[in-house]
Amino acid sequence: MSSGFSQNVWHILVCPQCGNTLKKTPGGALCGQRQCGAEYVYTDSGNLDLRLKTTKKHTLQFELEILLLPEQGFDFKPLALNPRPEVDFSGITVPYHLSKELLSYFPQAKSGESLMLDLGCGNAIHRQVGEHAGFQYVGLDYDAPGAPILGDGHALPFKDNSFEFILSIAVLEHIRFPFVMIREACRVLKPGGKLIGTVAFLEPFHGGSFYHHTHLGVYNMLQYGGFEIEHIAPGEKWSVFAAQAHMAHLFPKMPKWLSKAIVRFPHLLSRLWWKTGSFIHPGGKTNRAACIRDTTGAFAFIATKSL
Repeated sequence: MSSGFSQNVWHILVCPQCGNTLKKTPGGALCGQRQCGAEYVYTDSGNLDLRLKTTKKHTLQFELEILLLPEQGFDFKPLALNPRPEVDFSGITVPYHLSKELLSYFPQAKSGESLMLDLGCGNAIHRQVGEHAGFQYVGLDYDAPGAPILGDGHALPFKDNSFEFILSIAVLEHIRFPFVMIREACRVLKPGGKLIGTVAFLEPFHGGSFYHHTHLGVYNMLQYGGFEIEHIAPGEKWSVFAAQAHMAHLFPKMPKWLSKAIVRFPHLLSRLWWKTGSFIHPGGKTNRAACIRDTTGAFAFIATKSL
């Protein structure tokens, strides 16, 4: 079975176990290192299965007492439209979870050989978006029938500095060792390359999620990964109320229209209090941006790998 990968994609594939070059075979791929010799095959769904064959050790080192935020602070505010977007997405249908604000920061491919990685791609639902921006699309997921490549985010089967752009939507909360994955993402991203993604905060437990990140947690993780952080933005419309109602954990089996209607009142009431609370309760001005930050269901992040 053939994957249909271009030679450009085959050129960046490596053995996730040992990091050596893979040789293309009729049934999949073979590690070129004699001592390893791992063989990878296509699944019945047509995915190239590059998941780890056995356990692999990964050692991390942390520097304690390092300054987290810059001395001038960091503005964790809702994402505004990029005044100078590189790509016009107005002519295509995009997945509902990609807001127009987030899309406005997507990079344009530098050439026809440029690669993007959809890390945790599910059934490759972002392919059209990536290709519209001019990229050759590479999608990886651990277990999704529509993913071009099956692989582990902790051991990405790609060479260093392979991608101009990495997209990772609602993935990091499902990663057992997120510090390992973020280092892997930085490793396979080219210097100057862009990382764009989202991660859960006050969403309910779902899909075996491990870590739901605060704004400081997202900043800390990206900083540790080696990224220059541009934006960490709370989802203004995706509040804790919307997340809990939409994901059907507050009211199991209730129709979504009804659960959304129930939480609409406390949602509106909280917004009203943000505007009027300081007049009723003396003691300072309500910081609306901070309130949104502290009650959001998820954060979006935009970062760049240092040159």
